[in-house]
Order: sequence, then structure tokens, then C-alpha cells
Amino acid sequence: MRTATDHAHAPALPAGKPWLAVEHLALRYGTREVVSELSFALPQGAIACLLGPSGCGKTSVLRAIAGFEPLTGGRISLDGQTLSAPGKMVAPEKRRIGMVFQDYALFPHLTVAQNVGFGLQGRGDVAGRVQEMLAIVGLAKSGHRYPHELSGGQQQRVALARALAPQPGVLLLDEPFSNLDVALRERLAGEVRDILKATHTTAVMVTHDQVEAFAMADVVGVLADGKLQQWDTAYALYHRPANRRVANFVGQGAFVPATVIGASQLRLDVEGVPPDDCLFQTDEPLPFAPQTPVDVLLRPDDVQHDDHSHLQARVVHKAFRGADFLYTLALPDGTEVLSLVPSHHNHELGEAVGIQLDLSHVVAYERSRP
Repeated sequence: MRTATDHAHAPALPAGKPWLAVEHLALRYGTREVVSELSFALPQGAIACLLGPSGCGKTSVLRAIAGFEPLTGGRISLDGQTLSAPGKMVAPEKRRIGMVFQDYALFPHLTVAQNVGFGLQGRGDVAGRVQEMLAIVGLAKSGHRYPHELSGGQQQRVALARALAPQPGVLLLDEPFSNLDVALRERLAGEVRDILKATHTTAVMVTHDQVEAFAMADVVGVLADGKLQQWDTAYALYHRPANRRVANFVGQGAFVPATVIGASQLRLDVEGVPPDDCLFQTDEPLPFAPQTPVDVLLRPDDVQHDDHSHLQARVVHKAFRGADFLYTLALPDGTEVLSLVPSHHNHELGEAVGIQLDLSHVVAYERSRP
């Protein structure tokens, strides 16, 4: 059980009539069930991301939507038409679904323009459509070049243009930025999002990288062990995680033991900290009875650097990030928390620093009694 305060102006989930619907999806490889009871729906023009670690089943879901995997149970439909169900399987080429693969899968012997136009044979004004798509992805003058002459980011744009050219009902993206360097991923993810929004494309991406997911998606589904743990906005996943698995996977933070002592009050159970520094009033009532032991999630932004505070913590690890440091700090009894601090506060390992804790917006889970 958990609680979290609703923050003002939090983004809302995309609304509208379901365009892509995945209902009670189940997938099995032999005797191993890889996905079970997975459901979500997307309105037209929305961008979703399935986020999770390797082996959680996210790529299997993408392949099932594309028509590459038969379902053990459930249903996949697009604009009301059933694409997949047990005993029913619309062929991939008849689904109006495009796909951008992890390795881009460009044809090395074809020019950029020929790659983009590959799926348009038999349609009118192929050259015009190709040039339109190249302009949209910012490669209007590169149609004559070959894939090996392009950077990784440019090749990814060509793959995107090729997938969008036939105007698919849904676009699927399988770890589309994994071959790019870290500095390029977030920027390109934002640019790809702009392209998808400009073309009113409904899209589903899978990734293990939350930075990519947050930069791209209107809604993110966190998968673990083949089950959808939470389907929500990135903001809600960070500030209102549905369970410990989501809290541990999304963002960074540390759990600190505490005890509920009133409807809107709790006490941190940290030895060596003055009593007045352990009592906190929450903005909203806690859904726990008094004396309930809980674990409180402290994000790095909940642990604020304050040189004048008499609450001291010891630096046990530091990671320089340019504009800031991510410090791992040990409280007097050894309990560790994280704090994001502007980088002009350059503390040494072992140094004691002053901190203030902000527990007004609480995410807490009942702690199992020993």
C-alpha cells in the first residue's frame, strides 16, 4: 500500500476513443509464459512507451502487435478491427502497422530515397511522397546518398521516414536509440516525438531507458515479469509509483524506515537524528493506522543541501554530472539517501554536510514486520 500527494498541474493521460487496444494479452513460448493479462489502449495520435528491463516481455508485446507472434490469450485491435486473438492472425503486411527496428534495417545498396520509397511500389507519386518524408525528417537534400554515408542519427531518421511513408495506422519502435551515443539519445528522442506529432502518428515504443521513454511518450507502461505494473504519465510514475517495483525502476531514490503517528504525521526511524528532525507533517492524510511501520521513498530532490542545517550526513559517494553532483549521503545510523546538489558545492568523500528533508509529498509503503 502506498500514498502520494497529487501535484498541481501534473500532465494528464491522453484521452479519446481507443484506436489501438490491447486486451488481456497473454503470450507463451513453449511452457514459459512471458506476458499475462496485459491491457492498454491508445487514442489516435498518442505516443506510448513500454518501459522495463531486459527479459520483461516488452519486445514480445511489440512483436505481437506487429503480427509476428501468435497470442495465447487476449485480443489486439486497431480502429475496432481485430488483428490478433487465439485462432485469429491478420498477416503483418495487412495490418497497417509500420516498424522501426533496433538496427534500422536499411538496405545498404539502395540510396536514401530508394530506402524511403521501398514500401510505396505501385502507389501514385512515389517520388513526391519520398521527398515529403525526407523534408519532414530533415534530410531533404540527402536522397542521393547511401546509408553508410550517414551518421547513426541520420540513419535512424531514414528508417523513420521509410516506416511513416505508407501512412501506417500505428508505428512501432523497437529500442530505436540504442545504437546512438548517450548525448544524442535524449535530443533525438525529442525530435522524433515532434515528427510523430506533426504527422499525427499513433506510436508504441519499447525501451529499457527511462530518459528516452520520458522524452518520447505521452504515456508510459512499466513492465516487470510479463505484467504491466503501471500505465501512466511519466510525471505520475515518478511522483506516484503504484508499487515498490515501479518506485525502484523509475527515477532514483532510497527507502527510509518510518512510523505513522497520526493522520498526517510520521516519524523517521533513524537513530542519532534529533527528534525534532524526525517528525514530518504531510500535505495529505496517510492511509495507514497510527503506529504502522512504513518505508518512505526519498527522491534526490527531497534531500536538500543546506550548509546551515544542524542535521548532518556524511558523503559516501559522489557522481559529477556537470551542472550538479549526485551525492550518496549516510545519515548518523548509516541509512543512505541521495541528494542532487549544484556542482559548485564540491564536497569530499567522508565530509559531513548539512541537509534538510522534505517529506510533504509522501510516497510510502507498509513495511513488513520482522
